[in-house]
Amino acid sequence: MSLLAERYNKMIVEPINIASMPKTRKCALCGREFVPNSGTQKYCSEECAEQAKEVKKKRQRDFLSAFEPVMELQQQEYLTFSKAAILLGCTRQYVYKLVEQGRLPASRLSSRMALVRRSDIERMFDANPYNRVIPCSKPKKATPKKQRTSLRKNTNDVQSTDEVLEYYSGEEVMQTYKVKQSWLYASAKRHQIPMCRIAGRNYYSKKHIDAVFCTSVDLDAIVDWLTPQEVADRYGINLTAVRSYAHRHKIPSKREYGQTFYSQSHFDELRRTDLLADENYYTVEQVQELYGLTKANICHIVKVKHIEKTKVGRINLLLRSDVERVMAERKTAGF
Repeated sequence: MSLLAERYNKMIVEPINIASMPKTRKCALCGREFVPNSGTQKYCSEECAEQAKEVKKKRQRDFLSAFEPVMELQQQEYLTFSKAAILLGCTRQYVYKLVEQGRLPASRLSSRMALVRRSDIERMFDANPYNRVIPCSKPKKATPKKQRTSLRKNTNDVQSTDEVLEYYSGEEVMQTYKVKQSWLYASAKRHQIPMCRIAGRNYYSKKHIDAVFCTSVDLDAIVDWLTPQEVADRYGINLTAVRSYAHRHKIPSKREYGQTFYSQSHFDELRRTDLLADENYYTVEQVQELYGLTKANICHIVKVKHIEKTKVGRINLLLRSDVERVMAERKTAGF
């Protein structure tokens, strides 16, 4: 029994008194753990305490150095642009912007000296009171330098007329103008087309839809259409420039299920591809071969002698009768 009792006594773990354990803290400066000597000790050593005092004094000096110039500027009536920027708490470039916009008056005394009155700054603030911005009414982005397209103008004109009386359903719009549902939603949101929802279906204002998707050209009268790739291959236009070229020359286009098509007849009329096979015109290369001239000489003669020139894509065509007349005159003159 004594052996068993001895083994049992060895297995018993003495209870630990947690209250008697020393409490540790983290140094407020270096972050190391230490055992405080008092309840108000924040730093682990005297070195950390001295460093903390220096940091506190430096913060006070920085605050005073930043605040004193502002207090001095409060007593000055005339300020330079740099001092005005310190007083306003902005950059000097922003002060120049305010002056350029006419919102802040300034006086130029010399080529290197311009001053702003402090009273004008206060008057500028009085003239621009704070207005709360409502989240639902976001300000519209500034329009580009050029005016908006005629399509957007027509839409705005329609929106300012009488109330909506006729509607298209979404299916009718997609079937009539051959657009996808996503394109319809995006166009309705972009052009702010009035709509209503009845029994889970969207209905759009008929006159607004017609103003957005219709063009001034009767698309049904145009038979032949070309894709952008076909236009690039047929007329020698860069694929990335087809859209801007069609927009610049007002070539009718339509969009069906995400694919854009352009009128072939309008491209033919504009590019005049039939002139390439016309015997009444010379190309620049043909004039070079016939008369042994360089391109620079031909350009000079065309400009000086006023030879009729027609541009077909990247090819310049010269009227044959004008070329023969000018070359005969040069031959008579001995050139």
